[in-house]
Amino acid sequence: MHAPTRPHPQLPRPVRTDPVVALDERVRGVLRRRGPDLMRWTLALVFVWFGALKVANVTPVAQLVADTLAFVPVPAAVVLPALGVFEIVAGVVLAVGRMLRPVLAVLTGHLAGTFLVLITQPHVAFQDGNPLLLTTEGEFVVKNLVLIAGMLLVAAALPPVRRGVQR
Repeated sequence: MHAPTRPHPQLPRPVRTDPVVALDERVRGVLRRRGPDLMRWTLALVFVWFGALKVANVTPVAQLVADTLAFVPVPAAVVLPALGVFEIVAGVVLAVGRMLRPVLAVLTGHLAGTFLVLITQPHVAFQDGNPLLLTTEGEFVVKNLVLIAGMLLVAAALPPVRRGVQR
């Protein structure tokens, strides 16, 4: 006499993933892994590029910078190329990926300083004194919020600090 046969347990059917959902998951995975590096390299490019324009004295913001920093007791002919060298060095450091915490902090402060234009030269930054109506110069300054946000995203993706180790 045979033992009664039990039906085989039903295996779960393979779930067909919607190709759009699958593509979205793959892209988001790549962005999670590579997004911070892409942002860091993009920031590096912007800082090296803008810094080089300052060093070569062909930046369209030379007069804006000079007027904004008129209170600094150093001639604009020295300040502008010095800012350019600083931006180039910071951009290279960003590209290399070392000492990121201090560089990101200093660059964030540097970009925050660009908002001085809104305070020291509102007639240059705003149309008819209205802070909601930006001029070209005002837009140039306010877009630095995006660069600051990008640096914060790069900082957020850094590994935790370990005692005695700086990255």
